[in-house]
Amino acid sequence: MSHEIIFHNYPSSPFSEKVRVAFGIKGLSWRSVIQPVIMPKPDLIPLTGGYRKIPVMQIGADIYCDSQIILRELERRFPTPSLAPKNAGAGYALGFWADRQIFQAAVAIIFGELGDLVPEDFKKDRAAMSGGGFDSAALKAAAPVMRDAYRAHTAFLEDQLGDGRAFWGGDTAGLADIHAFMNPWFIANALPHRAGELLAEFPNVQAWFARVKAIGHGTPTDMTPTEALAVAKAAVSEAQEAVDPHDASRKPGDRVVVSADDYGRDPIAGTLVFANAHEIAVRREAPEVGEVVVHVPRAGFRVVGAR
Repeated sequence: MSHEIIFHNYPSSPFSEKVRVAFGIKGLSWRSVIQPVIMPKPDLIPLTGGYRKIPVMQIGADIYCDSQIILRELERRFPTPSLAPKNAGAGYALGFWADRQIFQAAVAIIFGELGDLVPEDFKKDRAAMSGGGFDSAALKAAAPVMRDAYRAHTAFLEDQLGDGRAFWGGDTAGLADIHAFMNPWFIANALPHRAGELLAEFPNVQAWFARVKAIGHGTPTDMTPTEALAVAKAAVSEAQEAVDPHDASRKPGDRVVVSADDYGRDPIAGTLVFANAHEIAVRREAPEVGEVVVHVPRAGFRVVGAR
């Protein structure tokens, strides 16, 4: 049975924007489920088993956590037009450049300026997710250094576009553009009065940004969280058990716990369906959704045996 793409997101999420641009490049129709920006997320956690970050993609009873695995799965299911026809591995690796190096600079730039305008419940939520604190004064103090870092990383993109190409890899947008677009979009969305200033010396990036933005988001239609839970409960996962011939330490049916290795480390516990160099899939159950399989990327996540 073919299932719709159900995308759990919220409008201001930069990691969701990556996937929304991918929908636009591929011309896909999808159902948009808006989830809360902060905890609690009572209609998301039953699907993921604990993972609280956004975005999450749902196709039937298969749940994909993290934009990295979502983009890979979209490419597998909808290969044309391809997000990465050449240098496919490098395109995914660039995600870590955008998600960890540039994103940290963008966070300091944005929240260093917004400072005390940020609601206290948001600060507490992000402090809990990071395992540290949310110190507006520290972010403000870090902002000048992070602006320098952001400028340097933006210069890499300016140089890449310096031969007049329309997109990172040439005439068509792809995975590298999706990753590179996220942080300029994040800043433009949060601090529109700063966006032009930060790109003022980068005319190629300015023109490229407008081209990527014009791609759009495909064709979304709204879906309620309750409807999404019902879809999962009525569906059966497509994931098939498979042994990893390169890892004798675990096998399908083993009890495991997977979690992100940076922040938002809320564990997902269940039984292993399969694991390979790119992906880990875990079967679990919840009353609201029945049996589902949660998929996470191998890069950026840990998997350990459950006691």
